[in-house]
Amino acid sequence: MIETEATPHAGQPSAAQTKPKADAPRIKPIVEFNSVQLGYARVPVLASVNLSIEPGQFWCFLGPNGEGKTTLIKAMLGALRPKRGQVYRNPEVFGKGRVSYVPQRLELNPVLPTSVREFILTGLAGVRTHAEQRRKRLGRVLELVGLSASRHRNYWTLSGGQKQRALLARALIRDPGVLIIDEPTAGLDFAAAQTVLTVLADMHATYDVTIVFVTHDLHIVSKHATHAALFRGGAVLSGELAEVITREKLGHTFGVPVPVQVGPGGRPQIGVAVA
Repeated sequence: MIETEATPHAGQPSAAQTKPKADAPRIKPIVEFNSVQLGYARVPVLASVNLSIEPGQFWCFLGPNGEGKTTLIKAMLGALRPKRGQVYRNPEVFGKGRVSYVPQRLELNPVLPTSVREFILTGLAGVRTHAEQRRKRLGRVLELVGLSASRHRNYWTLSGGQKQRALLARALIRDPGVLIIDEPTAGLDFAAAQTVLTVLADMHATYDVTIVFVTHDLHIVSKHATHAALFRGGAVLSGELAEVITREKLGHTFGVPVPVQVGPGGRPQIGVAVA
């Protein structure tokens, strides 16, 4: 007896149409923490961290001072080993120099005269480039951060906002896929902070750069972030913006009432900045 495939009646889906679709392959995260405990010597800082950052996301790390935001960044960069749990760092990203870190401040000897151009080019340390590539990259990042006219100025004569933009250019000259930034707008006036934020938003929207941004400014979170992580008492609550940024969760994190409203598209709108 020969078995044949039954012909479906009109309007009835065929076997091929009703066959379950295979699950799409999961995108490899850039970094993933599974039940991770972090600390220094015998002093615990973070306990049981579970967090996954994927390509193209814009993360904001929020919480009072001393709650472990910078500690988690150190573990993300491989500078701090976990006491427990597992940290996955994507070798296609971290192993190929596609990660740039912008600290709050950079320790340099102010006695040594350093031009803005020279300072930014130090960001290419460890990256193989020839002279023409370096020239093009330098010109591009100087234009991005609005320092083209200041390339030959002494770095130490720049204003606070200009120095922060130079720090950002130093990170961007590596052409990163991931940008990790520790409070880049702290201490800047409104105009300088907006310039930095405009550059970051453009890098995320235009070049799909993944951004991890440590900040105390909740307005930045509601305007730019896709995901957020809240740090309090050794715990980290993380996820998509609408799940994490709620009145109750922010109130627990900062210990004060934080007004949150639902804006267009379900995006949370935050009423205050927390210092």
